[in-house]
Amino acid sequence: MADGWLNRPRGTEPARPDPRAQGDCVIIRSHSEDCRRSAGESGGSGPLSGAKALRLHLVMIPPGTRGLPHFHEDCESAVYVVSGEADVWHGTGLVNRSAVRAGDFIYVPPGTPHLTVNRGEVTSIAAVTRAGPADQADAVVIELPRHLTALLSYPVAVGE
Repeated sequence: MADGWLNRPRGTEPARPDPRAQGDCVIIRSHSEDCRRSAGESGGSGPLSGAKALRLHLVMIPPGTRGLPHFHEDCESAVYVVSGEADVWHGTGLVNRSAVRAGDFIYVPPGTPHLTVNRGEVTSIAAVTRAGPADQADAVVIELPRHLTALLSYPVAVGE
């Protein structure tokens, strides 16, 4: 079921529901055909839910892998680490490193570069919420700074 959800062809997203026609809330079931995502995205909500500027994603970074260094131009992000541990490099030039673990909360202001690496032995899972214009929700990938080239030995987590 997860493979189908993760590997849905682009352009097959269901029509955006009208929250007014359904009451106060929109429920998107994790096991529903309507909850599948496009390959390469780490999402689980957004336009599908009827939200205009809020995105909620479940991000899983397996042990010994990393994300891509990136930023979200006009979006602020809130991250809650559900399980595992990871190192997060952040800020201009990715010069700041913070170790995070289950229960930690991270706020990432708009335009702030960040990179996550899981050097641990278990998958790091985080719930990520981004708020900003729907057309600006995609990440802008940046070059890995020289002082972090040793991280190239870690493969990029699929769909991160």
